[in-house]
Amino acid sequence: MITSQNRNIGRPAMSLTVFLAVMGAALMHAMWNALVKGGSDKLMNMTAIVLGHTPIVLTLLPFVELPAPESWPYLLTSLGLHIGYQLFLILAYRLGDLSQVYPIARGSSPLIVAAVSVLIMGVTLHVSEWLAIVIIGVGIISMCITRQADGMRNRNAALAAIITGCFISSYSLVDGTGARLAGTALGYYSYQTIGNVVIFAVIVTFMRPRILADIARSGKKVFAIGGTASFAAYATVMWAFTQAPIPLVVALRETGIVFALLIGVFFMGEKLNLVKLSSTMMTLGGAIILRLARSL
Repeated sequence: MITSQNRNIGRPAMSLTVFLAVMGAALMHAMWNALVKGGSDKLMNMTAIVLGHTPIVLTLLPFVELPAPESWPYLLTSLGLHIGYQLFLILAYRLGDLSQVYPIARGSSPLIVAAVSVLIMGVTLHVSEWLAIVIIGVGIISMCITRQADGMRNRNAALAAIITGCFISSYSLVDGTGARLAGTALGYYSYQTIGNVVIFAVIVTFMRPRILADIARSGKKVFAIGGTASFAAYATVMWAFTQAPIPLVVALRETGIVFALLIGVFFMGEKLNLVKLSSTMMTLGGAIILRLARSL
């Protein structure tokens, strides 16, 4: 299966069903990110969303298969990457706007994957792929120097978002391979979710001992809505990894950049300016070109 999938990398081998499913996942992903950013207590909101996976995964667990042993190293690696992603995402949203942080975090992922492929894996890139990298780089740089709603530049938020993008690119590659080796995408994600919930809960309880009580008092809506959206979004992406080439799925998921921009501007009162809009579109366009470059 893996060999067959790899042969299709770079070609538009995605059904309409997978296309619509990943588009829906991108929207849900942007929505739960808005819930984290929108509240004053970022740590509580993120914790509520992660713990909100629990009712769903406990319901599904009796009906999913145990992942194949070949996928377990990927599953364990994924746990560490997801924990790092969640913690840095909290930091990034404490420092910057949704419409700044989200595009950098999502848009930098294809750039990082390209760099790893060239420098470590010895991959030779086509001219169109290098063009895409330049477009993404310019988009990210321009987003890094954009001003916040208060008129101040926020390089710290940009740095935190780029680090978050490193985790995104890493867990995407790991989970894409792991889900295929597991023989059951939903089973792989269910067991990964259990580990993630337990580890994250221990970490945040150490950071703030009363956080579970805080969620029970004022985080129930984020727990229910954000947790469901987050689980459904990545479970859909995990399934899509087994149905279409991973680069195509990752590229389509970057449409969440546009959804986040719209949510930030129209629902969260964030300032829209020409630099933010153009850099978001540039980053998104570059990501799509990079992932589809070999079919151009």
